Amino acid sequence: MLLSLAMNFNWPLSQLDVKNAFLNGDLEEKVFMSITLRFQEGTDKHKACKLKKYLYDLKQSPRAWFEHFGKAIRCHGYHQSQTDHTMFYKHLR
Repeated sequence: MLLSLAMNFNWPLSQLDVKNAFLNGDLEEKVFMSITLRFQEGTDKHKACKLKKYLYDLKQSPRAWFEHFGKAIRCHGYHQSQTDHTMFYKHLR
């Protein structure tokens, strides 16, 4: 529907893809991971790493990044669609 309207009214459309997007979210809670085998040489095998940023494998990563992205894009005058929360739009007059 949106693409049809954009074509009929000659509206400009933009799409973006953010590479490594999930790595930009700051952790809200403490998350630890075990040290991988590659880095275990010469260290205590019972130690763990405390993460400072989200990783792709964390189930919280997509939600945290989308909240961060939503705040940033709304600051630029975009509005979030009520029917599709992943779509943002901006009216230019």
